[in-house]
Amino acid sequence: MTSILTNTSSMIALQALKGVNEGLSKTQDMISTGKSIGTARDNSAIWAISKVMEADVSGFKAISSSLSLGSSTVAVARQASESTTELLTEIKGKIVAAQEENVDRSKIQVDIATLRDQIASVVEAAQFNGLNFVSGFDDVKVLSSLNRASDGTVTAANITVARQDLTTDAGVYGTGASLAANATSSGAAVVNTAISETLTVGGTIVIGEQFTFQIGGSTVDFTAASTATADVATGLTAAINAAGITDITASVAGSVVTVDSTNAFDTTALNASSNSAAGTLVLSNTDIAERAESITFSTSAAVSEGDGYRVAIAGVNYDYIAGPNESFGDVANGLKAVIDGAGLTDFSTKVTTDATTGAPVLMIDNNGTTQTLAVTGAAGGEATGGLFALKGVDVNTSAGAAAALQNIEVMIQASIDSAASFGSVEKRIDIQNDFIGKLADSLKAGIGALVDADMEEAAARLQALQVQQQLGIQSLSIANQAPQNVLSLFR
Repeated sequence: MTSILTNTSSMIALQALKGVNEGLSKTQDMISTGKSIGTARDNSAIWAISKVMEADVSGFKAISSSLSLGSSTVAVARQASESTTELLTEIKGKIVAAQEENVDRSKIQVDIATLRDQIASVVEAAQFNGLNFVSGFDDVKVLSSLNRASDGTVTAANITVARQDLTTDAGVYGTGASLAANATSSGAAVVNTAISETLTVGGTIVIGEQFTFQIGGSTVDFTAASTATADVATGLTAAINAAGITDITASVAGSVVTVDSTNAFDTTALNASSNSAAGTLVLSNTDIAERAESITFSTSAAVSEGDGYRVAIAGVNYDYIAGPNESFGDVANGLKAVIDGAGLTDFSTKVTTDATTGAPVLMIDNNGTTQTLAVTGAAGGEATGGLFALKGVDVNTSAGAAAALQNIEVMIQASIDSAASFGSVEKRIDIQNDFIGKLADSLKAGIGALVDADMEEAAARLQALQVQQQLGIQSLSIANQAPQNVLSLFR
């Protein structure tokens, strides 16, 4: 049936043409934008995912800039540490030269002062965009990543850069909790009195009997020419004094030999024997203790940043305030450097470790008049600079040159450790920056896989839809001609 009111064929042809036009429009949009999903209307779920990923990519670009800035700043600090190490090595060479008596120590001291000032200049200039990693102790965080959890929560991740202070700042002694229990002094005064042990000659002396007395690495022999114990004691005393053993002298009273030692830092082993069982040598002790007073530090307590320890000699305070990640060994070395740098006449120091407990020990010896000694500690201070001991390097005297040689090794090691620390974190930052770049590229590829149009498919589809559009128009034209045919029935 043909109707002039309802053209079903035309309606069908029109709907088909609308569908073709709609597909053609979408395909043209895909070709012009390059995206198969350009708006939330196209596919809301995929569009939302792609937008979240695009935001992450934008964030990673900012992170890459942060990492590049951090790497540059750390590189400056590393180079400053390496330069400082080289300058300290030069200073060590000067100090070694000053150990010789036949040199002009005053000129060497001038050279050392010049190098010390150069180190200060290097440390002060080692900043990038106002940030200096070789001055101060506060850690600095470099933004390294954004981590997205499955629930959509985003957290920032950081690489922590530990400052490595290479300044000569003295620090500030704190007023916080007492730390006196962590350091114990062996005495209340530093004296120059010799340490004595006795050797008693006894038994029945046989003429020709040979007596051997070992003092440290030296051996003294005496052959009895009489049977009197006092004669043997006198003979041994004369032999000991004639041997010229460093820091050792002997005196006699009857049959008792008193051996005096002024060895500041080392114990002296004693051993006595004879080639016969008739005469005997009896020692009061097998060792003569070192003369120096000792300050022994705790093996159980921890050292926190700002913990200060103070040694008072003759009422004058010598302070060292710990920085981050330091130990009592560092504290002992720090106090040694402070005391050495004060230029105290007749005083010398040494840091060692207790053979039994493993505790760090600061030894202080006095070869002059007796001086009072006390040690205490307090928390809450401002840390001493890593190269503070540079200020006290003075090679104008033999004692000063000897002390400087010990302290320069500690400073060189501190500078080397700083350079190594910066080198390690700089490499880590560069690795992370490289990873962030690759991660951003991967995310871009993922976004493309989700929303980018397949251009080959779109081009082929465009041609097909254009043909369909032409056919649809022709079909609609044919369908619209059907009512016209009814007119021929009325002619």
